[in-house]
Amino acid sequence: MKRRNFITKTSINTLAFGLGIHSLAQAGTAKNSAEKLKKKNTTATTPVAICTWQFTEANATAGALLDQGIPALDAVIKGVAVEEENIKNTTVGKGGSPDREGNVTLDACVMDHTGNCGSVMCVENITNVAALAKKVMEDTPHVILAGKGAEEFAVKNGFTAENLLTEESEKAYKEWLKTSKYKPIINIENHDTIGMLGLDKNGNISGACTTSGLAYKMKGRVGDSPVIGSGLFIDNTIGGAAATGMGEEVIKTVGSFLIVELMRNGMSPQEACEEAVRRIVTTNPNHTNFQVAYIAINKQGETGCYCIHPGFKMMKYANGKNTPVVSGSHLK
Repeated sequence: MKRRNFITKTSINTLAFGLGIHSLAQAGTAKNSAEKLKKKNTTATTPVAICTWQFTEANATAGALLDQGIPALDAVIKGVAVEEENIKNTTVGKGGSPDREGNVTLDACVMDHTGNCGSVMCVENITNVAALAKKVMEDTPHVILAGKGAEEFAVKNGFTAENLLTEESEKAYKEWLKTSKYKPIINIENHDTIGMLGLDKNGNISGACTTSGLAYKMKGRVGDSPVIGSGLFIDNTIGGAAATGMGEEVIKTVGSFLIVELMRNGMSPQEACEEAVRRIVTTNPNHTNFQVAYIAINKQGETGCYCIHPGFKMMKYANGKNTPVVSGSHLK
């Protein structure tokens, strides 16, 4: 064999052998990375549930379900249902304060860890509107159903139609008619929406938000609670946020979406809530006359809350303990 041919053939064989080793090394690295990612994704997360205001039983219900391994969305819907069914709560579900015409109308939305969401607005006669919003998300090609259409969809899907105006709410409404004065009171029950966020054992975040809206609102009024990005927003790679208070002001800044984006850019949940409140108070000189409050959670289970006026609390469930967290506020 000629020397040139021998060298060429040897070089080719050496190169092939080297490439083979490199390929095997790459395959081994890829396999190890895949195994690490799989291990990371299957590692159990410590569940956390948080909600706006001191809705103790509602948050404890969701937290206990998360501890049992129930997915976050199902857990938070069961959690907020406690207040939807609580007739003593005049701001959520059955027993909620009516609008100026004497009709109780409910709003709600849900969002899961995949980015799917559902919402209902101005719904009468249906108590569990967070569960109805989930039904819209799962069984229709739409994100939002409103008014009579949402109510008819609910009844067709097994929800019970019932009068939401309780004797106590009707009595309060008739008393209100004597003056018809409309001025929301800070930290009082005419805007105590329940927004709830859950982090489950699989590390997935979902949320629900449900309300009867402002007491004695104009007929047809919708606040931030059923508006994805305002009353609630989830990005499972980052975290989630929910709002309560004067919905019109939350909508103007798309508050919950803003908080998640601030967390995406490196802020903690607490820092993001504070910045979202700052956006409102720096642009609205009238902020001393209304309340807005936010809660947030990230993928690591870290949480935060902040508000304009003192008096807001968040419930936090973690490691079997359900604890009220007093929020910091812009105004002291």
